[in-house]
Amino acid sequence: MAWKIAMAGTQIAKRTLDIFGSAALIVALSPVFFTIALCIKLEDGGPIIFAQTRVGKYGRLFKMFKFRSMCLDAEARLAELLSRNQHSNGITFKIKDDPRITKIGKWIRALSLDELPQLFNVFRGEMSLVGPRPPVPREVAKYTIQDRRRLEITPGITCFWQVGGRAEIDFPQQVELDVLYIEQQSLWTDVKLLLKTIPAVVNRKGAY
Repeated sequence: MAWKIAMAGTQIAKRTLDIFGSAALIVALSPVFFTIALCIKLEDGGPIIFAQTRVGKYGRLFKMFKFRSMCLDAEARLAELLSRNQHSNGITFKIKDDPRITKIGKWIRALSLDELPQLFNVFRGEMSLVGPRPPVPREVAKYTIQDRRRLEITPGITCFWQVGGRAEIDFPQQVELDVLYIEQQSLWTDVKLLLKTIPAVVNRKGAY
């Protein structure tokens, strides 16, 4: 009973941090939002925001927002690039020098600025500032029972493996670190991960 009360308190504190933290960051970074949006629109005239279906807590689907960093036909060209996947398990997909990335996309991805619109997902409650990264449905279809533990909590913008190596960490290690976070989650853990995210982004470790 005491454990359930403690967990409920942690979730309330976590959601409070998410609401006020995301709102403050959206306001503070509004000039950055405007500058990136203008650059994307000027480069090829296409959409500024890329909304992709992702899998959230307990398998619920939602639209995750990102600044568009790829060419307009990126999804159609994915099949021709699968053979170059650098994650050997075949569940997650990452390659260096992805030819689909635009000029603006290269620098906003390097600094993780393409992820900024997810602050709106956090404010809406679909994501958290800290939590396992939300997978796409085609990845979840390949999950084992153990892998599905990642879906036990609300997905986040940053997590253990995001600050520890990002794309360099393969899927089995990602699951291991996500489960570790689920078992150790606390407000203090979230604050520490948020603080570690800043140097991880600046150093660009594991950024593709």
